[in-house]
Amino acid sequence: MTDHLPHTLRSDALDNRVRILDAARKLFAAEGLDVPMREVARRAAVGPATLYRRFPTKQTLVTAVFADQLRACRTIVDEGCADPDPWRGFCQVIEKVCELHARDRGFTEAFMSTFPGATDVDTGREYTVRAVAGLAQRAKEAGRLRPDFVLDDLILMLMANKGLYTTSTAAQVMASRRFAAFVIQAFEACPRHAPLPPSARLAFTARDIT
Repeated sequence: MTDHLPHTLRSDALDNRVRILDAARKLFAAEGLDVPMREVARRAAVGPATLYRRFPTKQTLVTAVFADQLRACRTIVDEGCADPDPWRGFCQVIEKVCELHARDRGFTEAFMSTFPGATDVDTGREYTVRAVAGLAQRAKEAGRLRPDFVLDDLILMLMANKGLYTTSTAAQVMASRRFAAFVIQAFEACPRHAPLPPSARLAFTARDIT
């Protein structure tokens, strides 16, 4: 029996880790990063001690949860930079990044936040910024991106995209695609005003319009 005990413990630990990451991913996606660690533990059906043993700080949990999204973001940027038409590649980056962030509110917050010691997040963000800056410069030189565009405009875009609230993820993605189309027209040196994607029903309260 003692020969099987270490293996059993490793299996239990792995199962706990998977449940914690799954619970955190769903909570962060729906509610952002303000979710308390105790709520993550409760949703994962583990004790707080187990959660903190696996992830001593929230930043370690955030880094683990968003590892896949960081890789996806890097792939999006790499594909955009590889396009021989820099403006087309730039537009694809905007569209796909907006959709990626619309599907997961927590990722937007993680991408824009600073977590001391979270080197994976910081490195991924810095790589993305540098790559998009190079792509934007090429689009400017091609005469397609307005010359007064600055990288802070992308941060403004992400902040606005993060503010979209709809009744479902599908509606949120639809709204994000329409928003991205508006952004692209605003960034274009000579806007062509192409037809916009379909609109989506946005969630708001009476306070939002008073």
